[in-house]
Amino acid sequence: MNKRLIVDAHLDLSMNAIEWNRDLTQPLDEIRQRELFMSDKPDRGKGTVCFPELKKGNIGLVVATQLSRVTPMGSSLKGWNSPQQAWAMTQAQRVWYQEMEKMGELCLIKNLEDLNNHINNWNLTEDNTNIPIGYILSLEGADSLVNVDYLQEAYDYGLRAIGLSHFGPGRYAPGTKKTGALDIKAFELMTEMSKLNMILDVTHLTDEGFDEVLDFYEGPIWASHHNVRKIVPNQRQLTDEQIVQLIEKDAVIGGMLDCWAMDVRFIDTVSDPWQLDIKLEMLVDHWDHICQIAGNTNHIGIGSDLDGIFGTEQSPWDLESIADLQKFEFILKNRGFKDSDIDNIFHNNWLRFLRKNWK
Repeated sequence: MNKRLIVDAHLDLSMNAIEWNRDLTQPLDEIRQRELFMSDKPDRGKGTVCFPELKKGNIGLVVATQLSRVTPMGSSLKGWNSPQQAWAMTQAQRVWYQEMEKMGELCLIKNLEDLNNHINNWNLTEDNTNIPIGYILSLEGADSLVNVDYLQEAYDYGLRAIGLSHFGPGRYAPGTKKTGALDIKAFELMTEMSKLNMILDVTHLTDEGFDEVLDFYEGPIWASHHNVRKIVPNQRQLTDEQIVQLIEKDAVIGGMLDCWAMDVRFIDTVSDPWQLDIKLEMLVDHWDHICQIAGNTNHIGIGSDLDGIFGTEQSPWDLESIADLQKFEFILKNRGFKDSDIDNIFHNNWLRFLRKNWK
């Protein structure tokens, strides 16, 4: 296959399927047509992700999420009123993934043997049309784990990564646009996660929570979809000090394509990517900044977050679908990145991380 293999470390596939009611097995044009006259969400008719486009872009392995928030009294964020309801939603999402496995669209990757077999099969096949896309299951925000006893059940059905927080308040940790330390429950959860060698995703943590996780957690750590605070100075992005700490942990940081995480001028639901000329190349500025700190390209990758509650209205204007991630090859070459560096960013860093921690 002429296109390089891409690993995308953050896609909210089941949320789009269950809550947005998108049939991701269908062509992108059909999904958009179905939403043509819908206005319940700002990204209706503007989605970028479906299985045909993933395969078109040679995106053979993804980290796919379960996502369900518990909303406390007084919060404006949408969510569930109890952990049990949130858990039930994640189980609906899990069943959707299983249905996609039955259809041959996806295959669950739970260990090193699964990973190596899938990558070998994907790379050896010239036509990936009939090969399932590999997915590693991740929980974005731990709210839905009713208590720590639920962790083993989730691990048994295939969950391999967890982020403690998402946006706003959280049962285990406050998240984006909040401040404060981890809840005491988070330390019990991290202790059990470490025993299971689960990956802890630091994305969405507060600065206080980030420091506590880095000090406490003994298992593997990554940042699935994070950009650089030096370029976009808000709490959602990583400081240089945090980047150094992640490099010391041999973590990988996935660059995300939400415009407000790429360019400080962008205001979501207000700004227009085309008017501000926000292009894919802007993400390379974030990657390059991390490379300058690390001295190499060993700690960056793709964690696009595409269709993560936004579509083309909040993505770089030169991206029409997720298949356009392949455009980064030309962009990176023009910026002086070598072939080996591009392979690192496209897939090698994520695969090295997984092989090291799953061996």
